[in-house]
Amino acid sequence: MKFGLIGHPIAHSLSPALFKAGYDSRYPYQLIEGADFEDSYRRFLEGYDGINVTAPFKEPAFAKADILSPECEAIGATNLLVKTPDGIKAYNSDYLGVRMWLSDVAEGLKSVLPPWPQGEGPTTKEWEGFFSSPQPHPTAVKALIVGLGGAGKAAAAAAESLGMEVIRMNRTIKDERTRPLSDFREYFREADIIIYNIPTAIPELYELTDEDFGVGRPKYILEANYRKPSFDEMLLQKMRTANPMAEYTSGKIWLLYQAVTGYEIFTGEKPDLRKMSDVL
Repeated sequence: MKFGLIGHPIAHSLSPALFKAGYDSRYPYQLIEGADFEDSYRRFLEGYDGINVTAPFKEPAFAKADILSPECEAIGATNLLVKTPDGIKAYNSDYLGVRMWLSDVAEGLKSVLPPWPQGEGPTTKEWEGFFSSPQPHPTAVKALIVGLGGAGKAAAAAAESLGMEVIRMNRTIKDERTRPLSDFREYFREADIIIYNIPTAIPELYELTDEDFGVGRPKYILEANYRKPSFDEMLLQKMRTANPMAEYTSGKIWLLYQAVTGYEIFTGEKPDLRKMSDVL
């Protein structure tokens, strides 16, 4: 079996190192570098059993799939394609990864690692059920999703699947449900959970006051961009001083969650979570 990653640019990606650690180098995993989606997709068809898909190829890859998993149908984007006897099947492990994090947060858990010990965990079939099974949380939780690209769409769908009240926010107003960035402070203050998917810092971040960080109540922040996070140390220190109950989670955890689930879909085997964690 042979696997890879398409997208552009991807030279910085941690995916090969995570895959290598997860399976002790038993399977090859390569970067299929290139700015042209059609060329990258052709190379996948010619030489790989499955691929991860990153920006800006998630939506074009979705259009190529013969079979859509339930979460892909809901989101309209994929980050994982697998060859099957019936054709190319699309999954979205961004959805599964953020849903795992949201499930922990909704229960007030502090751990940022999945709850099963090494060598244990759901099977690939169980992951597929987890993608679509509704698990409403008994109390109202407000989740603010900032940025509605592929990762943002996955985050919004995952939050909705857990019964959360979802506020969507984007630079471009996509529909009547989407709020403008000018409303950022208002909704940031109200939200219990913020998932920040914009690759750069918006000016509104630096206008946040102590009250916006929700003094005296838990507030959880997950940022997708782990290479150049917009929540820099100065902003995080301000958050911690204003509200010790607020928690920030690096996008590396989202990367780990989606990787451990996605790689099992590729191989049918559980990767070594501890060794993958060490890579981060």
